[in-house]
Amino acid sequence: MSRTSTYLNFPRQTEEAFNFYKSVFGGEFGGSGIARFADIPPMEGAPHIAESDKKLVMHIELAITGGHLLMGTDAPGTMGFTVDFGNNMYINLEPDTREETKMLFGKLSDCGKVIMELQDVFWGAYYGSCTDKFGVNWMFNCSEKK
Repeated sequence: MSRTSTYLNFPRQTEEAFNFYKSVFGGEFGGSGIARFADIPPMEGAPHIAESDKKLVMHIELAITGGHLLMGTDAPGTMGFTVDFGNNMYINLEPDTREETKMLFGKLSDCGKVIMELQDVFWGAYYGSCTDKFGVNWMFNCSEKK
C-alpha cells in the first residue's frame, strides 16, 4: 500500500521533538516504539557507534492528522551528518475544523515563531503558518467555513 510521510532529521533532539509532537497530536509511537542506534546489530565493516550516540534515536514514527506519518531520526555530527534547518520544508496540516486548527496552531507555535496568523484567505481556507521550537515549519489549511 502506498503512503506519504514526512521524515525529520534532528541534531540529537529527536526524542524531545517527538515527545512534543505526541503531546500535540496524541497517539502512540508506531512500529516497535523508539529504535535507538544501540539496537543496530554488529555488522562486519560497519562504522563504530560512539557510546554517546547509542542512546540516540535511530528511527521513530507517529501518525498525526489524516493518517499522515511523521518519522524522524537523530543525525549526529559524530556520524558524519550535518543538519541545516531552513525554509525548504513545511508540514501541511488540513484539520477538519477551525477549532482543531486553532488548537494545533497554538500548541505548535508556542515557544516558536508565528509566520502568518490564522486567517481567512482568498483560496477559501482558514490558513496560517508557524515554525515550532525545533525549527520545523508548519502550514495549516482548514476548509471549514465560518
